[in-house]
Amino acid sequence: MSTHPGRLAAENRRLLLRLSVSAAVMFGFGFLLVPFYEKICEVTGINNFLRPEAEQGARAVLNTQVDTSRRVLVQFDANLHHLPWRFQPMQRSIEVHPGQLVQVEYEVSNTRDVPVTGQAVPSYGPQLAGRYFNKMDCFCFEQQTLAPGEQRTMPVVFVVDPALPADVTVITLSYTFFELPGRNTAAAQPPKPALVEGAS
Repeated sequence: MSTHPGRLAAENRRLLLRLSVSAAVMFGFGFLLVPFYEKICEVTGINNFLRPEAEQGARAVLNTQVDTSRRVLVQFDANLHHLPWRFQPMQRSIEVHPGQLVQVEYEVSNTRDVPVTGQAVPSYGPQLAGRYFNKMDCFCFEQQTLAPGEQRTMPVVFVVDPALPADVTVITLSYTFFELPGRNTAAAQPPKPALVEGAS
């Protein structure tokens, strides 16, 4: 049984139109996926570096009552993901009271002979501790561009929420730096200094 040439051409045109519409929808979905993911992270609290700094500060200010009856051991970890830097905490751990404003520092250096840009991503152990770990200032809020051979000291200012469950006595704050390809020509911007009293 033969198919009329005109009908076959019309069917081909309809098929091409459907494929074109599908491709456009898929492209639009992929384009919108990144801001959608960032919004989900902002709402749920995943990946704290996506939260506005003002919100971080406001949350910490609301918890100014220091619980001197409790001590929490905060441990610090540093990792690199295919990034030619040296990265380490200036101290491995510190004991803090919930509600106490604390500053610690990390040290990073670029071992390449060209500028390199990286983004630090925080994680917490146990995972639920991230809900109670409020950062006032952190190098993870912004991308960091280091000049060739540059060494930098970067502060983290935080408050452990007094609402932290009593059975959590140790928190591990871990940062992983990822290289951002295509950003290596950006000018290096040193972080703003932030000075507070150390832990008692």
